Amino acid sequence: MDQLNYKGLSAAEVEDSRKKNGANVLAPPVRVPWYIQYLRKFSDPVIRILMIAAILSCVIGDWVEGGGILVAIALATFIAFINEYRAEKEFDLLNQSNDDLPYKVIREGAFVMVPRRDLVVGDVVFVEQGEEIPADALVLEAVNLQLDQSSLTGETDPVEKFPSGHPEIARLGECIYPADKLLRGTPVVEGYGYARLVAVGEHSEIGKTAREASLESDEETPLQKQLEKLSRIIGLVGFVIAATTFGVLVGREIVRGDIVQTLPQWGVTATLALALLVALLRVWLPLITDGLELILPRFRGPECRVAACLIAAAVIAVAGLGGIALGGVWPDPVMSTAALGKILGFFMIAVTLIVVAVPEGLAMSVTLSLAYSMRRMTASNNLVRKMHACETIGAATVICTDKTGTLTMNRMRVSSMRFAAFPEGKGALLEESIAVNTTGNLSISPDGAAEAVGNPTEGALLLYLHGLGLDFLKLRFAFQLKEQLTFSTERKFMATYGRSAVDDTMVLYVKGAPEILLARSARVLTASGEEELSDAKREELFDELKQYQARGMRTLAICMRRVELPAGADLADVANELTYLGFAAISDPVRPEVPPAIRSCRTAGIQVKVVTGDSPETAREIGRQIGLAGDGGFGEGEILTGREYAALDDDEAVRIGRKLKIMARARPEDKLKLVRALKRSGEVVAVTGDGTNDAPALNNADVGIAMGKTGTAIAKEAAAIILLDDSFASVVNAVLWGRSLYANIQRFIIFQLTINVAALLIAVTGPFLGVELPLTVIQMLWINLIMDTFAALALATEPPDPAVMDRKPRRSGDFIVTGTMAKNIFGTAIALVAFFIGWLLHMKGEAGAVLLRDQTVFFSVFVLIQFWNLFNVRAYGTAGSFLRRLGGNHMFYLIAGAILAGQIVIVTFGGRAFRVAPLDVLTWVEIIAATSLVLWIGELIRFVARRLAPK
Repeated sequence: MDQLNYKGLSAAEVEDSRKKNGANVLAPPVRVPWYIQYLRKFSDPVIRILMIAAILSCVIGDWVEGGGILVAIALATFIAFINEYRAEKEFDLLNQSNDDLPYKVIREGAFVMVPRRDLVVGDVVFVEQGEEIPADALVLEAVNLQLDQSSLTGETDPVEKFPSGHPEIARLGECIYPADKLLRGTPVVEGYGYARLVAVGEHSEIGKTAREASLESDEETPLQKQLEKLSRIIGLVGFVIAATTFGVLVGREIVRGDIVQTLPQWGVTATLALALLVALLRVWLPLITDGLELILPRFRGPECRVAACLIAAAVIAVAGLGGIALGGVWPDPVMSTAALGKILGFFMIAVTLIVVAVPEGLAMSVTLSLAYSMRRMTASNNLVRKMHACETIGAATVICTDKTGTLTMNRMRVSSMRFAAFPEGKGALLEESIAVNTTGNLSISPDGAAEAVGNPTEGALLLYLHGLGLDFLKLRFAFQLKEQLTFSTERKFMATYGRSAVDDTMVLYVKGAPEILLARSARVLTASGEEELSDAKREELFDELKQYQARGMRTLAICMRRVELPAGADLADVANELTYLGFAAISDPVRPEVPPAIRSCRTAGIQVKVVTGDSPETAREIGRQIGLAGDGGFGEGEILTGREYAALDDDEAVRIGRKLKIMARARPEDKLKLVRALKRSGEVVAVTGDGTNDAPALNNADVGIAMGKTGTAIAKEAAAIILLDDSFASVVNAVLWGRSLYANIQRFIIFQLTINVAALLIAVTGPFLGVELPLTVIQMLWINLIMDTFAALALATEPPDPAVMDRKPRRSGDFIVTGTMAKNIFGTAIALVAFFIGWLLHMKGEAGAVLLRDQTVFFSVFVLIQFWNLFNVRAYGTAGSFLRRLGGNHMFYLIAGAILAGQIVIVTFGGRAFRVAPLDVLTWVEIIAATSLVLWIGELIRFVARRLAPK
């Protein structure tokens, strides 16, 4: 095809096409209406119990408390809804990020890189292996162009594409989609081609289908599953305690005769008590079933439900007997007008216990932390596509990384041209072979500056021609192309066959790995002509290659064969008996930030393994430069080729995989085998990659990381994280974020469970000390849902702590609540409970009642102790003084200040709804000063720990 046919659109034509045919973006997936999402929040068991409590409060005439509970319910459900809605929007933004992927387009006669969203009908695009078709298009020219249309047709075999009018189209007959049409979203599995876009955005085939599709963006992460398990166990314990306490209190009062004095009234009272208990059990039974299934995974189905009912019946029976025992003797039937109020009061105690026990804010806090970390990781060049990657990357024990562009700067430039027949690196035959036997292109600006488009190695050779003042397109189109075999990692070479413009003969040009092509060569071209390639000469050429490879350079051999091939000949088979021309040595300097990143990985207990297609000598030198080798260099078995590793059996692959540091000449199946072997040995594996051949390993890794600049669409689709700067240092930065995120979530768990355990024990003991509700339902809702959510956000905003990279990776199977955390939680909670129980007894005094002001101070002290404990929790795991962390996170202090201000506002204006009375300024000062002792005690404990720590 003539070069002039590739002029493409002008700027004015682009704008006209966009106005006429629309933008190349798809409408977002259909979502569940927001009001349905909100109503779903009321399916939560705790919310349902709170609604029952609110209704009963209103029935007995306590409209203020009932209304307060309803307001708290509305607030809690609204916060949960808003967080889910925001998370959904986060995922929509991530899904739309694919629209920013750049494509090679010809506009105004030059190659330019254009984001997919900016492509228009009429654009001429160049697509090649590993890329995804950006919009529906008609083929203009194709070289072995094969697409995977399985996402649209279900056909697993690649489909070959041809230009309109090609004779193969008639031979193929009727197809599901025309053989000259490319469809948006279908990946190129082999070859390359030029195509003109004919339908963009919603007008494409996939766009029409997407209108009727609904995509679910949320996915539950491994950490969320672990936290869900923790929440269900705690919830089960809470419901058992709540139901038992309710039964004991009702039984005690019945036996004492305080709420029953006539047989009819006793029957009504018993019926009411049973109805309220059933209301509790209606939600409680499923939680017992869940708990049994967690404890005994094989115990499921009807048997589990029967067991749950028996456990519930047993609890009711024990609770009733306990109440009778507390009452002393069976009562005489007498009249009591307070029966209803007493039982409803006990029900409110049970509800309070449930609210205290169930960590409602836990899942919400994790979502907040993950969403915040996703945004911050994007700012540090890690675009997170799958939420679980935020947490999993922090547990990585092995990173399998490619070399080019990740460890090196991806600035491929020809360092030396070693061709005996062309000692100065110039010659018509050599120049033609470079221009035509390639899939690369150059983007040339008006000022003459050139930039490689496509594969960087291919681009390096074209840039070399450009540096000689040659127009590679003129050389390319002067050559009469007949057939081309694109490069594959399995073959390690590519070939182009056609009529040469240099001597008007049919020629096969071959380019690829020198050791592969030297084995296929029979002659060598020298200044005096072609000579037989003897074994001695072959060895001499190998030695010369190794000298450059040992300096960390990539070497590409170029060969040729003058031959007339029959139609349909397989170029891979005929690429033998070649004439060896020479090789190009291409340098790509190591990124300066990589050696420190490798050292950081070593300190953090993370193994780094380089998996590359380069020769062992090149890979060895790069490994040495980045600091991967030990003090004595690489040991035995630490460097293998892909074929050597593939020859190992599964057990050997696991054993050798652990100590392997470099895999050279790696093929896709070799990389995948290594990943699977490492996972079998218990490692958490992160894999970086940029090519289509990396997709299987990316998909099978615990965390796949694709290159944002050079990565193919298939690689990015298989990955969980995309590196926006393609740098290995950003991978290490992602590990830092992941570990810090996990530490922040652990801190919040300590904070919330300390509150829950303390509040639960206080709420249980209060009624037996004569104070039925030390903390009311509404007060606990403020503490457990609202305040905890703010605390979670405060801890989530903590910046990454570099100290986490000085620790070994956590084991993937470790429970999130460690032994140290449990000691901290229960130790602090028991100390607080002892203090508050003593205070309750003191407040009750001889009068036998607690004044409203005393209850307000009790509530405020409880909240303020947790407020100061938030600062202790922030320092957990650092062993350092809190005073050293005063700066650096203004958001933490802003949120902490909001919690303090919120408590003051509630006490000042909450009134009957929160069962509080306003406090004067002096009292607030005293409370704030007194409760701050919690922080100073924590500081003292950390100081002693530092002194006792081994030096």
